[in-house]
Amino acid sequence: MANSSSSSPIPSLIFVSPTIQIKDMSEQNLIGTIQMFNELTGSGAIPDDCDTKAFYSHITNGHVRQLHRERGRLTYLLCVKPAVANVYGFLHGGFVATVAELVSIACARTVVGEDKKLFIGELSISYLSGAPENAEVIVEASVLRSGRSLSVVEVEFKLQKTGKLVYTARFTLYNMPMAKL
Repeated sequence: MANSSSSSPIPSLIFVSPTIQIKDMSEQNLIGTIQMFNELTGSGAIPDDCDTKAFYSHITNGHVRQLHRERGRLTYLLCVKPAVANVYGFLHGGFVATVAELVSIACARTVVGEDKKLFIGELSISYLSGAPENAEVIVEASVLRSGRSLSVVEVEFKLQKTGKLVYTARFTLYNMPMAKL
């Protein structure tokens, strides 16, 4: 809906939606904002070669390499390639979550038997800073607690070059079958 104003050279717009209301925004700014959002979103179509089982696992495994493994502790090296960077040139937040999930489950597996299924009951991620494209990130996971019905795993992401902590994650993983209470 457009509402022109005689006092400004560019007509003001009033844009109303169920959740957003923008008053006195110029048409030029509104068009620029819409173009920015259109550039951030893709076409929505998933290419056939990407619509396969475990597609994200293959992408993830192509960017991480295990450095160290012991009971209750894992260390990985993550390479921030352009394919997993966001439009601002830093590691994409969704990819941080994907790597954290992969590493936390692998770490819990060093303590929990293979006969038990694991699923995420709770996840918390803190994005403290950003890991730039082409950076190498050390990902360290450790089991904080493990019992019959759940395990808690902490994951830290640090820039290899400086040791700066950029992301932290904490997972509560439930072990199946659950203990009867």
